[in-house]
Amino acid sequence: MAKHLTNFDLEQIVRTLDGWEGRLTWDALCDSLAPLIGTRPTRQTLSAYIQIREAFQHKKGRIDLKNDNAKIPPSITVAAQRIRRLEEENARLKNENESLLEQFVIWQYNAYCHGLTEQQLAAPLPKARRGSSES
Repeated sequence: MAKHLTNFDLEQIVRTLDGWEGRLTWDALCDSLAPLIGTRPTRQTLSAYIQIREAFQHKKGRIDLKNDNAKIPPSITVAAQRIRRLEEENARLKNENESLLEQFVIWQYNAYCHGLTEQQLAAPLPKARRGSSES
């Protein structure tokens, strides 16, 4: 049975993609994740999560643009790898933010069409009823 990924697993997978070096394939990603999350996930499991799928597609598109044939001393190499990982993470987060803003505009329009007020939309969530067996 396939393992369900936790939020922590998702974050580790996306960070792995942000720092990915070399040729990126679903199989290579699945193989590299086994030590991180305890089992080797399948391509289908990973691609079922939109955050992972978008990070994979983003990274796949960016790898082709790089040319890393320059020889660099080790200390600078470590710094360059960290900078590259942070740039990839930043680009991915910008992409996620754009998607969330688009979703917000859709929700805003639908709320307007259905006559919801700003007060209704900003109402706090109801308190959780602990210990109750009712739904």
